[in-house]
Amino acid sequence: MIVPYDRLAPYNQLPPLPEPEQAIDHEVLIKWGHASRALAELNKNMLRLPNPSMLVNTISLQEAKRSTEIENIFTTEDELYKAISDTVKEKEANLATKEVLRYREALWAGYSTLQESNQVGERTILEIFQKIKDTQEGIRSPQSQVVIKRGQSEFRAGEVVYTPPRGKGILEEKLANLIAYLNDSDTYPTDPLLKMAVSHYQFEAIHPFTDGNGRTGRVLNLLYLVQQGLIPQPVLYLSKYIIENKDDYYYLMGAVSQRSAWKPWLIYMMTAVEQTAKYTNGLIDDIVDQMAATLDYGKTELKWYSKEINEALFTQPYLKPKVIGAILGRTSRTTLTKYMGELTRLGILTPKPDKKEVYYVNSDLVRIIGD
Repeated sequence: MIVPYDRLAPYNQLPPLPEPEQAIDHEVLIKWGHASRALAELNKNMLRLPNPSMLVNTISLQEAKRSTEIENIFTTEDELYKAISDTVKEKEANLATKEVLRYREALWAGYSTLQESNQVGERTILEIFQKIKDTQEGIRSPQSQVVIKRGQSEFRAGEVVYTPPRGKGILEEKLANLIAYLNDSDTYPTDPLLKMAVSHYQFEAIHPFTDGNGRTGRVLNLLYLVQQGLIPQPVLYLSKYIIENKDDYYYLMGAVSQRSAWKPWLIYMMTAVEQTAKYTNGLIDDIVDQMAATLDYGKTELKWYSKEINEALFTQPYLKPKVIGAILGRTSRTTLTKYMGELTRLGILTPKPDKKEVYYVNSDLVRIIGD
């Protein structure tokens, strides 16, 4: 259904879901099949990891970094890796790094809430948003004059490109419809993967918060796929594809608003799922192979090296000696310095001095997860 659209007026006529059933044709279903198959392969491949949370830790960090970059918030990997390795550094981190860390925190907070409620509801959505923005703010009020403008680096910078719905009770009504669409499979029997794509547009079009809608919506994508059993944990690196195809992302969402062009949007999102699932599969292959090689080398050269130590070295790119100490049950600074020196001598880790602190870098893991 095509409704009157004016980018300068609140889009209060945003149609309720389900809207795009007629757009789900043979071509869309073929792309859906490819995406579904890629997700199934990812689920199978994750079983190769000795501890799936290892991948969650690394992928969620990269997803957080990429998702914030879509909003033109940038931090260096060095600052980010130090922050997640050290609570002191996390507190001292710059604003951009804190934004990335809050995204990851929101992902895990939403995941925890999802485990309790087993549905993506208003509580989950609010918790994600509040974690991302570090605020107690809720759904934007009726008088809030929120509009979407072109970025300063774009042609016709500052021009209004979209005005989301506005008015008493309107956002609440549209959100309630979205939540029902996601959770009521009897009334809305659309396949969950296609629902994710549809609901992502709808959430961004509703634009329920004054800021942080994009990041909130991208977290919701992952959590919904988890809730529907399509992925066991939020490990799909969707923001990588989106930022690499950012212009298409915004253009195709705009096309849905302006002329209900759902088909290109659905194909875009199915391609994003397929490509990122394949990419994540490649990461798993590389991490598993590298872990095996490092374990064999470490056990050959060091009597104290073990499977547990090896896994710990692949949980995050930068480590502090206390990580090794906790596994070995050793707290002596002299002893830990000796162990870290041996890992450095073998090239398993690389020291990275930072003022009075020394971080130890797993360069192989950095290479694998780096862009």
